Amino acid sequence: MAIDRNTLRQILLDNQKDVEQYTVFPRNYDLDSFPLQVFVGVRRSGKSFLLFQKMHQMLDEGHTWADMLYLDFEDTRLGGFSAEDFNLILECHQEMYGKRPMLFFDEMQNIEGWEKFARNLADKKYSVFITGSNAKMLSKEIMGALGGRYLPVEVYPFSFTEYLSYMNVPYDTLSLTATESKARFMKAYREYFTWGGLPESIHLPVKRNYLSSVYQKIYLGDIVQRNGISTPRLLQLMIRKLAESVMQPVSYNRISKILSSLSGKISVPTVSNYIGFAEDAWLLLRLRNIASAFSEKESLCKYYFIDNGLLSLQLIGGENILLENLVALSLFRIYGHDDDNERVFFYHANIEVDFYVPEEELAIQAAYSISDPDTFSRETGALEKLPLVHPCRRRIIVTYDEEKTLTDKHGTIEIIPCWKWLMNVKGN
Repeated sequence: MAIDRNTLRQILLDNQKDVEQYTVFPRNYDLDSFPLQVFVGVRRSGKSFLLFQKMHQMLDEGHTWADMLYLDFEDTRLGGFSAEDFNLILECHQEMYGKRPMLFFDEMQNIEGWEKFARNLADKKYSVFITGSNAKMLSKEIMGALGGRYLPVEVYPFSFTEYLSYMNVPYDTLSLTATESKARFMKAYREYFTWGGLPESIHLPVKRNYLSSVYQKIYLGDIVQRNGISTPRLLQLMIRKLAESVMQPVSYNRISKILSSLSGKISVPTVSNYIGFAEDAWLLLRLRNIASAFSEKESLCKYYFIDNGLLSLQLIGGENILLENLVALSLFRIYGHDDDNERVFFYHANIEVDFYVPEEELAIQAAYSISDPDTFSRETGALEKLPLVHPCRRRIIVTYDEEKTLTDKHGTIEIIPCWKWLMNVKGN
C-alpha cells in the first residue's frame, strides 16, 4: 500500500524540528567536495551526524527548509513505503515550498530498489547525501548501479582525538604534563580503549546497556532478520569465537569444527555466509595475509570489530585483544576498508607481524605490554626478520603505555604508547 501523502508531509515537517534540536559535533569529513555522497558504516557510528552537520551549516548560511529535504527511512511511519513512492517525496516538497531541494536520506538501503531512484536524482543534477548501514552499498555492483556518480565515504565511530574533543579533554603538551590534567586524559583513554567511540554512548555513565542495545539491533536486525538466519544461536557463538580470536588468523574450516563441536553441525559454506553477513552489517572488518597463496586469501583471515565497545561485550578481560583491535580500526580509518582492501595486511608465514602497509613500508606490532622477556623477544624478533622479506621504512610496536626506542641492523624500532600513536597518526 502506497504511503499517504499527508502522512509524508507531516513526517517531513517533524524531521525538520528533529534536526534543528540536535546539537551537532562537527566531524572531519569534507561535505562540500562533491554533491553526491553515500555515507556507510555501522549503526550509531555518526552517519546521521554528518547529515545534520551539513543541514546545520546550510541553516547557518541563511538557507531555509525550502532548500533542504530530510527523510529517515527507519521511521516506523514509513512502514508501507516502497520504491514506487520515491517520487512522492519530491512532489510533497514541491507542493510545500515550490523549490528544488538538496536531499538528505538516512538508511536509504531499507527500501528495495533505492539505487535506481538515487541514480535518477544524480542524472537530474540534484545534490544528494545518503547514509546506510550495509557494506554492500559500497560494493562494485551497487556503485555500478549508481553509475559511478556518487562518492562513497566510510564512516567510523569517533577517533580518539574526536573522542577527546567531544569530552572536552585537552591533549596539548602542557595538559599532558600537568598531573591533574594528565590523570583526566588517562581516564578518558582507558574509557575509549574499553568502550569505544560510538557517539551516543560517550557521555553515558554506564555504557554497557547502551552498547548491548546497539549490538542487538545489529545482530538481530541487520544480520539475523535481514538474511533470514534460522540458527541465530550458532551465529552468536561464531561472533563470540571471532572476538576471542581477533589476534589470530582463523579459517572457515576451523570455525566450522569448533561450532559443530559445541552446538549442532554447521557447514563451512554456512560459516562463510555468516561472516559475510556480519561484514555487510559493518560489525566485522576483514584483514588478509599478504603472504597467503591466492586460494587462502579469503578463507584464512583475521577479523576485527568495528568498535572496541561492541568487542568488549564479547570478552572477559582481553586487554591484548582490545589493543590490537584499536590499532586495526585506526589503520582502516586511514587507508579504508573496501571489498578488495589491498592497502593494509598482516604477515603470517615463518614469522607473524600484526600489520603491514605496503605503500608506507610500515610494519606494526600490537602488544599491551612487552615487559615480559618472551613477549619482548617475540614482538621485536618478528620486526627484525620482516625487512628480509618486505621493505620496512618504519617499524613500530604499539603498547598500552610503554615507550622507548631500539636499534638493530635495519635501523630503529619505535615502541609507542597507543594513546600517543593515535594522536599523531594521520586521519585520527
